[in-house]
Amino acid sequence: MQFIYHYQSPLGTMTLACDEAGLVGVWFDAQKYFGSTLAAGAIEGTTPILSDAVCWLDDYFRGVRPNYIPNLSLKGSNFRLKVWSFLQEIPYGQTTTYKALAEKVARSERKMQMSAQAIGGAVGHNPVSIIVPCHRVVATDGSLTGYAGGLERKAALLRLEGIIL
Repeated sequence: MQFIYHYQSPLGTMTLACDEAGLVGVWFDAQKYFGSTLAAGAIEGTTPILSDAVCWLDDYFRGVRPNYIPNLSLKGSNFRLKVWSFLQEIPYGQTTTYKALAEKVARSERKMQMSAQAIGGAVGHNPVSIIVPCHRVVATDGSLTGYAGGLERKAALLRLEGIIL
């Protein structure tokens, strides 16, 4: 069973979804891949998991660095799950590049190299925006690319974290 809640963020309405174990999705409404892990028949309402995520997002948008990650229940291929776990290691207020992330994944799989495009696909399909910080991944030259919620939101999230663009 999944539950959903509509959250009013400063950057637009977001839909949060969870199952009994944790968050399965946090999307800006109408973003690319919206609802990719949302089950048909999800029930609208609040749960402790959704309430925890709302508190996390409230703090985040007030400029307070959350010191925990709400329970997650990520669904995806082993490759995507690995990339998403590495995203969670990017510190607040810092960025990494698709290339650096590709190198990290390649090392973890004992491969010589990994396609930055493959990494970009996994990053782009991250179903838990902001909390799993895919917005902290930038191009090698530092430019903003590839955010399912839109580049304007990506820039706003990075500025919120004190990153000068």
